[in-house]
Amino acid sequence: MMSIVWLLVAAVVILVILAYIGLKDEAKKQQEVDPLQARLAEYLDSGMEITSLEEVELRQPFTERVLLPMARAVGKLALKFTPKALVTEAERRLELAGRPYNLDATTFVAIQVFSTVVFGVGGYYLISSSEDYRQYSLVGSLFFLFVGYYFPLIWLSRLITQRRKEVLKAMPDALDLLTICVEAGLGFDAAMRKVTEKWDNILALEFARVLREMQLGKPRREALRDMADRVDLPELRSFVAAVIQSEQLGVSMANVLRIQSEYMRIQRRQRAEEEAHKAPVKMLFPLVFLILPSIFVVLLGPAVFIVMHSLAGGL
Repeated sequence: MMSIVWLLVAAVVILVILAYIGLKDEAKKQQEVDPLQARLAEYLDSGMEITSLEEVELRQPFTERVLLPMARAVGKLALKFTPKALVTEAERRLELAGRPYNLDATTFVAIQVFSTVVFGVGGYYLISSSEDYRQYSLVGSLFFLFVGYYFPLIWLSRLITQRRKEVLKAMPDALDLLTICVEAGLGFDAAMRKVTEKWDNILALEFARVLREMQLGKPRREALRDMADRVDLPELRSFVAAVIQSEQLGVSMANVLRIQSEYMRIQRRQRAEEEAHKAPVKMLFPLVFLILPSIFVVLLGPAVFIVMHSLAGGL
């Protein structure tokens, strides 16, 4: 028991040391730009009455003041020992997930390190607390280490899948509105702005980001391609490719949008039919293992008791 306590204390001490080293390195890099001064200027521009820099800092939530800086410090230190390919992949997956909680690759790596340590130490404690399985504590802790490492990745994958589903669900209606606006005489950029005004979903936010990038000077085709890369959805890539091709070849944008809208609605109908055909297979497991046994108990239960009583009376 005491060894487990010392392991927990050692893990916490290591994390604190890593956070201190990372914060020290970050402070050296940011000596030229004081974040408190920048935040104070931001508050003064907003018209709020601030008396000191400490008051500005204390107005921030505890997560932004303490937890996130520590996580970034640990993450920056861990990045030095992390292959560049893994960091690039983490950055790409965060972009696909829509930057949940404004996470960056550094913070995500820190979360992975913390999750690995917590799961590993916790798994070792749970297994070693049982006398029957104490000899498997080392192997079990290795298994929990892998679980802790991949747990943030699984969470991120679920966010990516959910985001893609929401974009796919919103695309037919958005394309209908784009088609109506373009046929009414609006340009494609103005039609996208109408979509951002009418809806508040992920696709509307992506259209708004495309418009902001275009206002900053990025060409429309590059902004649309970047949007397709951020979502990484085949249907959205097909729509972006059709829009770029119509722009390059001079084809009527209204006809292209109408064809894309009809195509998206046909695909949505086909997906609904596919899910309907999968329903009997999905219902097979609860039907066989949950519903039928309960029906047999209700119907055959009294008969079994009657037969048993008759056999006991005959004997």
